[in-house]
Amino acid sequence: MLMRTLAALWRHLPAPLRRRTARAGHPHFAVTVGVFIFDDRGHILLLDHLFRPDDGWGVPGGFISKGEQPEEALRRELLEEIGIEVDQVRILFVRTLPRARQIEIYFRAKAIGNPEPRSFEIKHSGWFNLDDLPPTLSRDQRRLIARAVKIGEKTSD
Repeated sequence: MLMRTLAALWRHLPAPLRRRTARAGHPHFAVTVGVFIFDDRGHILLLDHLFRPDDGWGVPGGFISKGEQPEEALRRELLEEIGIEVDQVRILFVRTLPRARQIEIYFRAKAIGNPEPRSFEIKHSGWFNLDDLPPTLSRDQRRLIARAVKIGEKTSD
């Protein structure tokens, strides 16, 4: 009950305040992981995440805990948030966000299991055709997905 109340309050905070608050408990430079998971039809898995500062929809991922390796963090986040394991995990790219003081490590993987929200942080999960992504998906997330697709095309040749 308390978590649902806090989640409701969180949704009503302005995006810049949510961003600052989310990073307050993290070191001066945070490291996160994200993953592009595609099914056999080429659909991408996206999560509607309560704590995302923008719309909420985006690729799965989260913060790396102290002493945790990136792939371990990725697997932990996926189990906690949507109850799936992954296979064929490979790193795609890394980017730095100086303004947010954050390094993001992106992977590509294949899902084992059916994603179902398991955490109050995740409102919805869904498989989306690349031509029919959520209309409110941020430009940044769209660019990241396009980059992952482009890298995937290069490596499949």
